[in-house]
Amino acid sequence: MVTAVIVQARVGSSRLPGKVLHELAGRTVLHHVLGRCRAIPGIDKVICAVPDDEASAPLVTIAHECGVQVFRGSEMDVLDRYLGAARSVDADVVVRVTSDCPLIDPKICGDVLALHQNMNADYAANNMPRSFPHGLDCEVFTRVILEAAGVSATDRVDREHVTPWMRRAPNCKRVNLFSDDILLAQHRWTLDYPEDLAFFRAVFAASPSGDLDHVADVLAVLLARPDIAMINHSRHQVNYSNRIPK
Repeated sequence: MVTAVIVQARVGSSRLPGKVLHELAGRTVLHHVLGRCRAIPGIDKVICAVPDDEASAPLVTIAHECGVQVFRGSEMDVLDRYLGAARSVDADVVVRVTSDCPLIDPKICGDVLALHQNMNADYAANNMPRSFPHGLDCEVFTRVILEAAGVSATDRVDREHVTPWMRRAPNCKRVNLFSDDILLAQHRWTLDYPEDLAFFRAVFAASPSGDLDHVADVLAVLLARPDIAMINHSRHQVNYSNRIPK
C-alpha cells in the first residue's frame, strides 16, 4: 500500500498573485507546506502537482529543494492533475493538501489518515462540518474513488476542486475527524488575500523560535497576541460548517 500526499500548487492567483512564493520567516509558503507534509505520520511519498507551464518553474525548484517529487498536469482540471500524480507513484491512498496552508498540522493530517484506515472509508476529511481552523484542511481518499471521480465528474467545479464529487457520491463511504473544540473553526489560517499574508507574517514574527508545528503552538501565539487574529478578521467566512455540497 502506497500512501502519497499530493499538494496542488500554482503561481497564478487573482486575489494574491504568486501567493505560495511569498516568504515567511525566510522561506516561501510552499517550502513550509511541503516540509510539513513530509512530517505527516504514515505517508510514503510527497508529490507537488503543478501546472504544465513555464510559470511553474519556481515551484519545481522549491519542490526539489524540499526533496519531494513533482508532477506536471492541467492547470484548470486539477482532478486530472491529481489522477496523473497518483498514477505516477502508483498510490493506493491519497492525502490532499493545498499549497496555501503554511500552518498545516502534520499530526491532524495523520489523524485523518488513521481515521480513513480504521474506518475502511473511501473518503475522510476534517471539514464536514468544519471544527478546525480554516487552513488546516486535509482530505484522504482511495485511488479507487479518485479514479471513479475522474470518470464520473463532469462539472467544472468538480474537476477544478478535485473532491466535491466524492463528498456527495451516494456510494462513497465518508468519515469526518472532529476537533475537541468546535470554536477552532472561527480561526482563519489560509492564504488568499494580502491580509492573510500579513497575518502569517505576524504569527511567525511573534514566535522567534519558529515552533509552530502544531495547532496548539499557533493558538498560544494568538492567546498572547490577540491583535494578530484581527489582521485578517474581515476575511473570515460567515458560515464555517462547509457541509457536503448538495
